Amino acid sequence: MELDRNSTIPLHRQVENYIKKKISSGEWAVGTKLPSQRSLADSLAVNRSTVITALEELAALGLIEGRHGGGTKVINNTWGLVARRKPADWGNYVEAGRYKSNLPMIRKINEAEFYPGMIRMGTGELSPALLPNERFAGLLKNAPSGLLSLGYQEPKGDIRLREEISRHLMAIGIQTELSSILVVSGALQALQLISIGLLDHGSTLILEKPSYLYSIHVFQSLGMRFVGLPIDSDGMRPEKLSDYKKQYQGSIVYTIPSFHNPTGVVMTEKRRRELLLECGRERLPIIEDDVYRDLWLDAPPPCTLKGMDQSGNVLYIGSLSKILSPGLRIGWVVGPAPVIDRLADIKMQSDYGASSLSQWAAEESLRTGLYEEHACFVREQLKARRDDLAELLDQYFSDIAAWRIPTGGFYVWLKLVPKIDPHLLFEEALRHGILLNPGVMYDRGARQYLRLSYAYAASEEMKKAIRILRKLVMELAGGEKIT
Repeated sequence: MELDRNSTIPLHRQVENYIKKKISSGEWAVGTKLPSQRSLADSLAVNRSTVITALEELAALGLIEGRHGGGTKVINNTWGLVARRKPADWGNYVEAGRYKSNLPMIRKINEAEFYPGMIRMGTGELSPALLPNERFAGLLKNAPSGLLSLGYQEPKGDIRLREEISRHLMAIGIQTELSSILVVSGALQALQLISIGLLDHGSTLILEKPSYLYSIHVFQSLGMRFVGLPIDSDGMRPEKLSDYKKQYQGSIVYTIPSFHNPTGVVMTEKRRRELLLECGRERLPIIEDDVYRDLWLDAPPPCTLKGMDQSGNVLYIGSLSKILSPGLRIGWVVGPAPVIDRLADIKMQSDYGASSLSQWAAEESLRTGLYEEHACFVREQLKARRDDLAELLDQYFSDIAAWRIPTGGFYVWLKLVPKIDPHLLFEEALRHGILLNPGVMYDRGARQYLRLSYAYAASEEMKKAIRILRKLVMELAGGEKIT
C-alpha cells in the first residue's frame, strides 16, 4: 500500500486505517501476529515513530495487544469493536491443524525470495536465466492437438511419460516396469505420499545429519521422529544402523547419496554397497532421493542405490525440477509394484494426478532430447558459477571459514570460524538485501554453517553478496555496530 502524502489525513492515521482494514476484512484474523514495527515502517515508507503512534491508537481501541517477547497480535474483542459481533477464532483452528507450520526463518525465506533486488545466496533452484523458456514456448506452440490431453490421466501418470522415464532410468542403470513408476508433482509430493501411505504414526526416519529434510515438516507433521546418522566425506555411515533399529521401532532410511543437500557430499560406491548390505541385513527399507544426480560438474556420481538393489528394498525418487523447470512440478517414484499401487491410490485421492499439460511437456522434453541437451548446458553454466564462487571465497573467506569445493549440485557447505549467532547474521544479511540459508535449518547443531548456492545469483550479485557477507561476519564477530 502507498500512503497519500498529499492527503489532509495524518500519516499515522492512514497507517491506523490500513491496519484496521486488514483486521476488518479478516485478512489479519484474531490471533494474527502483526509484522514488526520496522517491517511496517519499511513497507509503508514511513518513520518508525509514525507506526508506533498508529499502533498505540489501535491498542487503546482494543484491536491489538503487545506481549513481551511475543510481538503484537490481533486480540479477541476485535470484531466486537469493528463489526459489533465476535468472530470465529481462526487462530485456534490454525493451531489445531495437524500439519506443522514451517520454521519462522523458512517462512521468512519463502517470502523474501520475491522481494525486488534480493540477492538469493541460498536458493535451491536454477536462475531464470538458466531455464529453457524459449524451447518450452516452442514445444507448446508446435504441440499437435491430437497428443494434448486436458483431462485427467491414469493414476500412475501418462503412459507415454512413464515410458520416457523408464528409458531415462535405464541410462543410469535402473531397469523397471512401467507399473513400478508413479508420476508425482515433484519430489516433495513423493515424500508426502510415502509419509501418508507407508509409515505409521511414531515411525522413525534415519537420515544424514545435517539433512534437507530437517528444514521441512512433511514427516514431523505425522508424528514421526528423526534420528541423525553421521556423515563424512564418503557419505552416510551405516555402522550404527543396527543399534538405531533396535532402539527405534518402525524405522526407514532416507538418504540423498548424490550431491547431498546441504553438504554436497557424494556417497562413494563402496559406501553405497555397505549401506545396502547393512539395510538388507536389518530389513530396513531405503528412500533414495536422487534429484541432484544429473547436476554433476566434474564426473557422474556412482550407480544409484536402486540400480544396485537386488531385493526391492529401495524406493527411488527423481525429478525434472533441478534441470528443466521447478515450476513444471514433475517427478517420479520407482519401487515395488504393490507399493506404487498404494501411493498412486493416495495420489488420486489427493489431487487426481499431476498436471496433464506438465506431463505432456515433460514427456516431450525427454523424448526429443531437450532434457539431456539442456542438462549439458546447465552443467556447463553451473561449473562456471561454482568456480566463480570458489574464487570469491578464496579471496574473502580464506581466513574466516572452511569449505570443500563440490563436484556437483548447487551448494557449498561453508563453516565459519567465528562463533556468531546465525539468526542475527540471517537478519542483518536480509537487511542488506542478501538472503541466506543458515545451517541451523538443516541441523540445530550446525550454528557455524551456511548453505551457499551458486545456482541462482549471477556472478556480479555473488561478488557483491560475498563482499558484504564478510563485512557482516567480521562485525558480528567483533561486536561492532552494523550500519
